[in-house]
Amino acid sequence: MNVRYARKGLASLAVAAVALVMAGCGAEEKPKADKPAATTAPSQETQSGQPQENSEQPTEVVAVLKGQKGIELAINSAERDAGGFLTVKGRLRNTSDAVRAIPPQTSGDETEVVKHGTSLGGATLVDSVGKKRYYVLRDTDGRPLTTIGLDTLGPGKSTAVFMQFPAPPASTTDVSFQLPTFEPATLKLS
Repeated sequence: MNVRYARKGLASLAVAAVALVMAGCGAEEKPKADKPAATTAPSQETQSGQPQENSEQPTEVVAVLKGQKGIELAINSAERDAGGFLTVKGRLRNTSDAVRAIPPQTSGDETEVVKHGTSLGGATLVDSVGKKRYYVLRDTDGRPLTTIGLDTLGPGKSTAVFMQFPAPPASTTDVSFQLPTFEPATLKLS
């Protein structure tokens, strides 16, 4: 008899979960009046969660880090937000004439981060004045708050990437950005 009630409860839970998912799928976001709706913009991720290669270039580049075998990271911004985070955005680019694998060292060496695939989880910010090192944030499951699923880049291809860190104090205006296998670069924080 308890099994029958448990099955009914499980079935009710499944129906409720499906209803919630369907309700969320029906929500539409209205475009803002000052921005036209982008209907043909390419997706940054494929259905498998892999970043999609994209050669579209943002206009501003604040730093370029040279990596191995023609892989470069062009950083476009390092901005603080009201929540106490600092987000670094850029493009990972293959400047060579051959397909290149993203070095697995970019994920860092923490077991919890590495198990989620190749990422930029090994990135750090170093505040030499405040004598602190800031690591990429992780969620409660240990996934780094950065672009994950990086695999290879074709010749001349690039992909948008991001990394999120705890924000250094407002008095810190410059940090050294470091990513394994890449040259370090100094970033001005906004």
